[in-house]
Amino acid sequence: MAKISQNIKFLRKKKGLTQQQFADQVGIKRSLVGAYEEERAEPKYELLKQLAIFFDVSIDDFINETIDEKWAPKPKGNPANLRILSISVDKEDNENIEMVPLKASAGYLNGYADPEYVSQLPKLYLPMFKQGTYRGFEIKGDSMLPLQSGTIIIGEYQENWADVKIGETYVIISKNDGVVYKRAGNKYKEGRNLKLISDNPVYEPYEISAEDVLEVWKAKAYISTHMPMPTPEPTMESLTSMMAQMQRSIANLNNKDVN
Repeated sequence: MAKISQNIKFLRKKKGLTQQQFADQVGIKRSLVGAYEEERAEPKYELLKQLAIFFDVSIDDFINETIDEKWAPKPKGNPANLRILSISVDKEDNENIEMVPLKASAGYLNGYADPEYVSQLPKLYLPMFKQGTYRGFEIKGDSMLPLQSGTIIIGEYQENWADVKIGETYVIISKNDGVVYKRAGNKYKEGRNLKLISDNPVYEPYEISAEDVLEVWKAKAYISTHMPMPTPEPTMESLTSMMAQMQRSIANLNNKDVN
């Protein structure tokens, strides 16, 4: 909340506006401006989006970054592919976690930016995810074992594709591949293909054009009806093999010491 308050005050002054002038331009009461800047109240999400547009900053930076004289906006993904994220909210103006089941995956490619379509998706309630924008995606196939087909991946919306980190898992929405859950094999760079890696070694890594990417969601949790299997107890055969390997390792060390 402190960052939002500081950002409102800094950006308002940067535009040369008094609290009253600012309130008039964005259509709120002057008393609310004071409350926001003094951390006595926090704007609802819809107003935050309106303020971000008014100040010409991303909603992510407006909420999470300290905007001052040294601040510079982060690079975004290919501008040709960037779209306003559609969300839905509950009665208390909190963002819902929409669920994209397998049967809706194809339709999601056309409706992901349509507020009416998004509002009709099933909703999840996960109290541990209160800050940020999240969505659930049901995955299919065995390319990401041990996660089973039908697992729901909870992803956090990535506005800045440059934040994608090598080795971490993401739900990638693309024009040609649809909804896929993979590990990132490289960093995003405009004009460069994205390398996607499966956890199941049977599947070879492959690349997709960054221009085809529509949305990126960083995996934060998963929901599955498949309970983890217990670690198998060691057998006499496996213990014998382990002992033989240890003896070979010790012998190699002794040989090195002698030499």
